[in-house]
Amino acid sequence: MSEKTPRRPATFKLGDANVVVMDAEETGRLARGTVRITPEADPAQLPVPVDTPLVPARRGFRWGTMFWTATGGLLSLGLGLAVTHLIEDLFARSQTLGYLGLGLAAVAALALAIVTGRELFGLMRLAAIEKLHLRAAEVLRTDDRAASREVVNDLLKLAHQNPQLARARVALKGHADDIIDGADMIKLAERELMTPLDAEARRLVSSAAQRVSVVTAVSPRALIDVVFVFVAALRLIRQLARLYGGRPGTLGMISLMRQVISHLAITGGMATADSLVQQVLGHGIAARLSQKLGEGVLNGLLTARLGLAAIDLTRPLPFTALPRPVLSDLAKDLLSKREEKE
Repeated sequence: MSEKTPRRPATFKLGDANVVVMDAEETGRLARGTVRITPEADPAQLPVPVDTPLVPARRGFRWGTMFWTATGGLLSLGLGLAVTHLIEDLFARSQTLGYLGLGLAAVAALALAIVTGRELFGLMRLAAIEKLHLRAAEVLRTDDRAASREVVNDLLKLAHQNPQLARARVALKGHADDIIDGADMIKLAERELMTPLDAEARRLVSSAAQRVSVVTAVSPRALIDVVFVFVAALRLIRQLARLYGGRPGTLGMISLMRQVISHLAITGGMATADSLVQQVLGHGIAARLSQKLGEGVLNGLLTARLGLAAIDLTRPLPFTALPRPVLSDLAKDLLSKREEKE
């Protein structure tokens, strides 16, 4: 019988000397009557495609942080000493003025403490979302079932104040005791919790891009365009951060804006937006648009690209089970709205 003839199904004992387990890459001539078994790859051991870290972590001592910390400490000491001298001078002039200045200083200190607490809470919240994103990506890579439950629990705590996710939270809690692999649990949580948030995020980005496109197309000054685009980008990033559970303050917004710019520099987002604009506007649409309207469309697409980068940074889960929003879809929406208005 030829070796190419398909063998009929048969059973073998584990200790049978005629059964040889070999990998598919191994070659060699086997003795007559020997049965070769090639094990199949375990699906749980196969690599899972996940997102790479959004912004590479910095290592080493940060002298810039030390400089600004020391400078802030000196300014705080100088301000405190100036306030102390002012209150002493007020008491020297009049006891009433002294107590009034002391009361105002106490109110200012209380307000400063509350503002500082809010800023620190916002920074901690953003850091927790970033760590949750990295932990979810690690679970997708390792398929760790216990770690996936911890990630889902932290995700439910993050989303407990969002009434839009009430039904999704109940549905996800119902699967907490089910026998589900770690990666599948993360994908289930993404489908349940991120679907309505992603739809709202896309609406926010599309609305901001359309608003920027219209305003910059009719504004008479380039300075107005720059200011409006900057304000619209800040507002869009804050809205997206709040949508996904973050509560950034002033320092949080500065950190987010820096990360968004870094993300665009790493992924080449600006170059992608420029090439997309040239491609889209070069297929007959540019002939119907004036130069000012073309600049408005360009500003709208760049705003949309900033929004997509902000989604990547503020979303607590990586895109795995759900499709990632792309700039081409938003460009089609923007251009279709433009044609309808014309």
